[in-house]
Amino acid sequence: MLALHITSMKTFMNQLLAGDAFDCFLLEEAVISTANTYTIDGHINVDFYPMEERGTDCIPYEFQCWSNVKGLCFNLMKGKNTPLFFKFVLQLKPEKAAALLTKENSSVDASQVRALVLNIRYDGVKAVLTTGISCRTFVMSKDPDAIWDKALVKYLSDRGIPFEELK
Repeated sequence: MLALHITSMKTFMNQLLAGDAFDCFLLEEAVISTANTYTIDGHINVDFYPMEERGTDCIPYEFQCWSNVKGLCFNLMKGKNTPLFFKFVLQLKPEKAAALLTKENSSVDASQVRALVLNIRYDGVKAVLTTGISCRTFVMSKDPDAIWDKALVKYLSDRGIPFEELK
């Protein structure tokens, strides 16, 4: 697990809510506290879709794509006052997670890793990003964790999002 403190909120928020930097993620959960507190469950409600779309490529994931909900999150936060708090639990899209683990020759088979997780938490003053993984079964190796941590650091650096590692 890795914890990173975002050192430029303006750059980060622009990338998160207006840019495409986080479009490779799915939203598991969002909590946004402004004048009210809003909670978004990212699970897709399959019953919402017509029967012919269920079980097809039209609904490829368990969770909603970040790109589909970031505008809503932005609208909940925009205004003259900054949010009191927000939390986003994101998961790297499964095909991207599998490709990353395979490319980096993980000692754990990619099919054993359920999700590469990114938690974003803002407490009214600072934002902290933490990484994590979810596995389908218990695995002894910390290889997927190390690969995910390294990949996220490189990704943020490549996107020009400044951060400091928390110890």
